[in-house]
Amino acid sequence: MPETKQHHSLSKVSFAGLLITIGIVFGDIGTSPLYVVKAIISGAENFDKLLVYGALSCVFWTLTLQTTFKYVFITLRADNHGEGGIFALFALMKKKSSWAAVLTMIGGGALLADGVITPSITVTSSIEGLRLINPEIPVLPVVLFIITALFFVQQFGTNLIGKSFGPIMVIWFGMLAVLGFAQLTSYPEILNSLNPYYAYDFLVNYPKGFILLGAVFLCTTGAEALYSDLGHCGIKNIRISWIFVKISLVLNYLGQGAWLMNHPQPVADLNPFYAIMPSWFLFSGIMISTAAAVIASQALITGSYTLVSEAVSLNFWPKIKVLHPTTIKGQVYIPFVNWLLWVSVCFVILFFRESSSMEAAYGLSITLTMIMTSMLLIYYLHQKNIPLLILILLVIIFGSIEGSFLIANLHKFKDGGWFSIALGFTFLVIMLGWYFGRRIKNRHISFSNVNKYLHLFEDLSNDKSIPQIATNLVYIIKANEIHQIESKIMYSIFNKQPKRAKTYWLLHVDTVDEPDTFCYEVNQIIPGTLIRVDFHLGFKIEPRINLYFKEVLKDMVASGEIKLTSTYESLKKHHFPPDFLFVNLDRIMSRDYSLSPWESMIMGLHSFTRLLSINDVKALGLDSSCVIEEKVPIAIERPLTRKIQRIE
Repeated sequence: MPETKQHHSLSKVSFAGLLITIGIVFGDIGTSPLYVVKAIISGAENFDKLLVYGALSCVFWTLTLQTTFKYVFITLRADNHGEGGIFALFALMKKKSSWAAVLTMIGGGALLADGVITPSITVTSSIEGLRLINPEIPVLPVVLFIITALFFVQQFGTNLIGKSFGPIMVIWFGMLAVLGFAQLTSYPEILNSLNPYYAYDFLVNYPKGFILLGAVFLCTTGAEALYSDLGHCGIKNIRISWIFVKISLVLNYLGQGAWLMNHPQPVADLNPFYAIMPSWFLFSGIMISTAAAVIASQALITGSYTLVSEAVSLNFWPKIKVLHPTTIKGQVYIPFVNWLLWVSVCFVILFFRESSSMEAAYGLSITLTMIMTSMLLIYYLHQKNIPLLILILLVIIFGSIEGSFLIANLHKFKDGGWFSIALGFTFLVIMLGWYFGRRIKNRHISFSNVNKYLHLFEDLSNDKSIPQIATNLVYIIKANEIHQIESKIMYSIFNKQPKRAKTYWLLHVDTVDEPDTFCYEVNQIIPGTLIRVDFHLGFKIEPRINLYFKEVLKDMVASGEIKLTSTYESLKKHHFPPDFLFVNLDRIMSRDYSLSPWESMIMGLHSFTRLLSINDVKALGLDSSCVIEEKVPIAIERPLTRKIQRIE
């Protein structure tokens, strides 16, 4: 599909591109100062210089090594024709092994779980600042109202409010930088914390310093979003705007550290983020923080839609309704995902109640996503023939950093980390059942060479003794080879109930690895009688086959390949168009089959995931009034162990 002017402009460096990038890419990582330092000091055993300097050093080098080096410098290069994210990375691979698919599912499921925790903790953290103005303010009702309103407006599209995201986030990052710098001037010695020695000293000598890495990790949780949003903004816009974002974040973290050094006796439930604000600016600061939190939540919600729609296209997720509420390229709305996220977010808010409690649930799932991305990235770079020494070096760097974060975050498991793991595991089970269940079913599809049946098609089409079921009979086929067709389709046409038509159409949908591919090809196997159309669609293109088929017919009429007139004499003289009938075959597993225990479990999961899925008629955008559905069994030979005896 040709790129829209808007999408093309965003892929190039421009002021508008940078502004939009800041608005939609950095919301998650940009709101981390709201809770990172607070989480570190609340989990510390004693307050001293080593805690402040060591924690800030860990934060700075985490942002440098994990976010800047791994994601901004290396991972963004692994783009699939401009698209990023863990599913795009899987689509890039030349060899898509089962273990790579499982790693992708684990990472995708954990990323979806992160999409539940992020809106909960960011909005709650920002609204909790109102307690500094009035301790009696009911935080939970306000948070639930904001979250509900946010999810409610998704169905109408966010292009109108989305235009304000960039300017608001620029104000937010500007506020972070100014507040941090103001505190920095009162204690400039805090700059020494950027020395990596303090990070080492903190991890080795501070009591439970290693465990506090779980809180430090929260500063980089939005790094995966940088990669996922690559297709929206382009690599250059992300890299250039990251310079401004990182400087603002580091200044604010240093400012919070400077304030802590100037106030060595912190009070209970202290949030240094709000403490560094002048009293006269507190209310305005809370409002800006709330706006930034909403934008961060919006980015994660939109990212979840994109993630699931890509998973559906790559057959990792059951087919579900995907809507396009606006004309903006790539913006989708998935009702099922929207309301599932809303219920999950409200549950998190009501269950944990305080942002400090949510911090325990946050981080563990996204650590798994980052580890999966690293493993897939190394495998992809290996396929690109990157020298082995470099790959080993990357394995050591990423493995030690992310392995340390995983171990530290596992200490959160009993305090709330179990929730994000349970949620991610639920998403993983759905994907496992759907993906591998389809592979088992596809393994038992038998194909026939259509060339052997050409005379049958011609004879049936001309057999006046059989009532014509339709002028044009259309089948959706799964055979990739031009001269192949599923045996069950041949059975449906010739055996089950002979279906006579003037023209038989075989439509094949080929989902390709390039995200924006949008083309088709036609093969007239028997001119005018048997015609095959192959649609080649990128995994980000909506499969609206009904509309695309109409365009194909228009093109073929214009080129003189076919004539679209009714075959019925009474209608033909009145210039009625011909009729079309689609036949959709639903393959079901019969009970008389033999599978291994593992395959039987997978097929059980697959049967469950089918309850979440819409049928092919809706998934492919077919006109249900012109479709008949037939159930066909998947035949798996099961040999009898003994012969049944006849009694005379």
